[in-house]
Amino acid sequence: MFDYDEEAVRYDASRGGEPRAAAAADAVLGLLPAGTATLLDVACGTGIVTRRLAAAGLDVTGADAACGMLRRAAERVPGRVVLADIRHLPFPDASFDAVSAIWLLHLLDDAERVVAEAARVLRPGGVLVTTVDKAASHDVGSDIDAVLAPRPRRAARDRSDLVASYAGRHALLPAGRASFPGRGQGRTPLRAAADVRRGWYTLLPPGAPLTEQLAARLEQLPGQDVPRPEPEFSLRSFRKPGQGPAPDSGPGPADG
Repeated sequence: MFDYDEEAVRYDASRGGEPRAAAAADAVLGLLPAGTATLLDVACGTGIVTRRLAAAGLDVTGADAACGMLRRAAERVPGRVVLADIRHLPFPDASFDAVSAIWLLHLLDDAERVVAEAARVLRPGGVLVTTVDKAASHDVGSDIDAVLAPRPRRAARDRSDLVASYAGRHALLPAGRASFPGRGQGRTPLRAAADVRRGWYTLLPPGAPLTEQLAARLEQLPGQDVPRPEPEFSLRSFRKPGQGPAPDSGPGPADG
């Protein structure tokens, strides 16, 4: 996994920036039940999505374990972020109407632990909203994907059916689905080659023969600076059984 303290300085610019954040926040908001007032954004990173959720009128708390990322989040949503291990959240049971986990579960060997903690801190009627199938979202059928096809891959830890099974084991019920475009994340061959060489893919160590072979092939593709199609990210929501928040106090109706 990346050192996210080090990555913080270029994180937003390398991942679509504000347009991608706007698309993500809009999709999350569309999956929140009417009356949602409080939301915990786990692994909030630089706060680029968190800020938009707060701007929609929610009482938002952001949590992250990387100090470098959290410093940037604190600038965007001052007084609303905490340094925390997302597997052991420092909040009492039933503290929030909603929990969001965007671009997180694919990184973790113990993704179920995050789902369990979300279930614990959710109030009855509240929802967990999370991205699923992130790696698959980036396979858009481009020539870049064809070059990278031989690379070794880890088993997806955020596969939609797996996440649903985690949710079910912690008494969360399927509630909705949505998708949103990865604005500004259409890859170019030039950028893809640089990412391969710098260790973006954890099973392709910098300097390894296969790493260099794939990077060299990417550098031979036409249109080195031409972005390929953007990814389309998937969201799922899961509801904690019970009475939800009052229907007249939230940002909008649920989708699904």
